[in-house]
This record gives sequence, C-alpha cells and structure tokens, in this order.
Amino acid sequence: MRCPYCQHTDSRVLESRSTEAGQSIRRRRECLQCKHRFTTYERIEFVPVTVIKRDDRRESFDSSKLLRGIIHACEKTGIPQVRLEALVDEIEAELQQRSVREVTSNEIGELVLHHLQGLSEVAYVRFASVYRQFQGIRDFVETLDRLKSHTSEIDAECVDKSSSSQAIEEEASASLMTQS
Repeated sequence: MRCPYCQHTDSRVLESRSTEAGQSIRRRRECLQCKHRFTTYERIEFVPVTVIKRDDRRESFDSSKLLRGIIHACEKTGIPQVRLEALVDEIEAELQQRSVREVTSNEIGELVLHHLQGLSEVAYVRFASVYRQFQGIRDFVETLDRLKSHTSEIDAECVDKSSSSQAIEEEASASLMTQS
C-alpha cells in the first residue's frame, strides 16, 4: 500500500478490525519511511448487477436508489435507518449470489416487498402502491387482502407450533410423572 504522504510503498499494519457489519476490514497503517499513519479499507469487489427496467433500458444496480425508495415507503413507521440499510444490504447480497448478472426491476421490487412484509405492513402497502402502480382503491383492497391472508397463515403456523410444543411439554410431563 502506497503512503499518501511520501508515496513510499512499504507500510506496516498497526491495527485491523472488521467494519460495516463484517463487509470490510479497516486497517490502520504506518509508513515505514515517513512514519505517517493512514487508514485503508479492504472490501469484496462485487461484479456489477445490471437492472433491466420496465421499458427494457439497462442500468447498473444502485443500492442508494433502492434505499431512497425504501426510506420513502417507511417514513413515519419508526423503523430505524440502520435497519433499512441492513435490508438493502440483504437484498444486494441476494442479487450478488445469483448466477446471472442481470435482474429485472420487477424481481427487485418483489424482493423488497417480501422483506417489507415482515417488517411493516404500512411500508409494504406504500411500496406496493408505487412499485405496482396502483390505479385506484381496488388495487389497495386486493393488496390488503393478500397481506391479510399472508398474516393469517403466519398466525396459524404460530398457533400450530405453539400447540405442538405444548403437546410435547404435556407428554414429557406425563412421562416424568409415570417414571416417579
């Protein structure tokens, strides 16, 4: 690593630590010639993902653009900015793990909706209204019905799991009583 002060090429690492939720490594260095200290970051280089827009235009994936849309959908929901940034990181990581380097804006929108569904119903509906280009109240009602049925399915699964664990506890308790 070249020193930014004297351009000498040798330096020593004084400290290394993981930053950005483990996405990069921060290194504090000291130049071996002029003794100035400077900081470097080591990050994974991602292969750029191309987004195919609705009108067939292609552009590079821009995580800040995605974050702006999600922040707008989550206004006044009380969800911290850090959580929204983590959500964008998750979506970007999902896109990076795909074998294809092109993704449609529709796929990204569905990924966002999938993540927002468990995070905030209000944000989900707001994002869906823009992303799916709602034309009227019918679109809102259909989305709310879908969201409501999904929530009911999750509630039913929780009740099933709760009933199962309660049955297991009762069975274990009965087993212990018969042993003693």
